[in-house]
Amino acid sequence: MNISSNLIATEQRLGANNYKPLDVVLTRGEGVHVWDTDGKRYLDCLSAYSAVNQGHCHPKILAAMVEQAGRLTLTSRAFRNDQLAYLYEELAALTGSHKILPMNSGAEAVETAIKAVRKWGYEVKGVPEGKAEIIVCANNFHGRTLSIISFSTDPDARTGFGPYTPGFRIVPFGDAEAFAAAINANTVAALIEPIQGEAGVIIPPAGYFTRVRELCTANNVTLILDEIQTGLGRTGKLLAEEHEGIEADVTLIGKALSGGFYPVSAVLSNSEVLGVLKPGQHGSTFGGNPLACAVARAALKVLTEEGMIENAETMGDYFLEGLRSIRSNIVKDVRGRGLMLAVELEPEAGGARQYCYALKDRGLLAKDTHDHTIRFAPPLIITKEQVDWAISQIEKTIT
Repeated sequence: MNISSNLIATEQRLGANNYKPLDVVLTRGEGVHVWDTDGKRYLDCLSAYSAVNQGHCHPKILAAMVEQAGRLTLTSRAFRNDQLAYLYEELAALTGSHKILPMNSGAEAVETAIKAVRKWGYEVKGVPEGKAEIIVCANNFHGRTLSIISFSTDPDARTGFGPYTPGFRIVPFGDAEAFAAAINANTVAALIEPIQGEAGVIIPPAGYFTRVRELCTANNVTLILDEIQTGLGRTGKLLAEEHEGIEADVTLIGKALSGGFYPVSAVLSNSEVLGVLKPGQHGSTFGGNPLACAVARAALKVLTEEGMIENAETMGDYFLEGLRSIRSNIVKDVRGRGLMLAVELEPEAGGARQYCYALKDRGLLAKDTHDHTIRFAPPLIITKEQVDWAISQIEKTIT
């Protein structure tokens, strides 16, 4: 057995069987590429679900991490540190946020928003205690905690984990009239992904979010946009909400907020929602720690200063055009925005996973989702030549 076979066997023997990864064992990454234990190089077209938008092991983020790690890593929030205020200032300047609450994982940011907006509903909007409702969309993916899977429509994520947290109303994604019909006096918020990533890069019809924003404003409903995957340049804008020219009341970011170096997430608020939280009512030992803040500051700096967001827009259009030029009778649909792209295959193609393995053999790593869809989301630093190479490998694989 070679080293990768040994490592895979050990994982299968000792690890919980809650993931089904492609059988490639990675040991190094740089820019858009990763290498396996046999030294084979791959173009990474997943970017750790958009956590490494800045590319693997970006030297400037690495330097910030090493420097801060040698000075101070964790104080807890029992004391203040000299990095948190700077992160607040820089995030507020970049996004226009009025209040910021730092956490670690994306799911924690979602849970934080749910807690805060319920409290806001009771204390500010006047909803009767215990009656707050949040509108969510079918086929959503916001994480895997108990409250979050309570409003999932994915049987794999949900089945067998009850009893479920009440207080959520599920409507079809992209249907503004269904959204309008779901609003009542107890509706405190709507929690929506600008583009549904896990569902297969599902883009809502034009005008959907404009209408949702109008409905939320008219009914005093907090619009929470989960930009954990779509935010920070992935769709060719800093935040995906910009494509519709709207502004959320609460925005959730994570993943690329650290460039893949460390779990960092944040709840950004333009409303009074975060103002309802008082000391002792919510927190996290690691949330807002100095190491996380220094890493996030560097990650945001390179994202904005090195033209990555603009590159995502340009290369995204180019990549999408290339994917659409592939002629194959097994391709049902090609869609995307920025460098968040998907190729949906016809059911008779026999499932997307086999094509992901074939792409792996050609040196390109991508991930299947919902049986028939392959997602492509390379780091935002990808070049035209690298996109051309990727298109040629995809074309050879699916034709």
